[in-house]
Amino acid sequence: MKLISIKRETKLEDRFTPKMGKLSTKVTYIKKQILNIPVKTLHKYRETYYGEVKDCSDCVLSR
Repeated sequence: MKLISIKRETKLEDRFTPKMGKLSTKVTYIKKQILNIPVKTLHKYRETYYGEVKDCSDCVLSR
């Protein structure tokens, strides 16, 4: 049994970008887990329509 593991999870979220406005996109979270309890989010990113992978810090959730 592993004590520490890394899990990748994808959720559908609403984002806001100044150029495109409201955007529903899949956001992938990479989380560190101890005994299957999520402890820390290591990284989160989203994929654009063109296949680019972008960090979620470049788009804000509200105006």
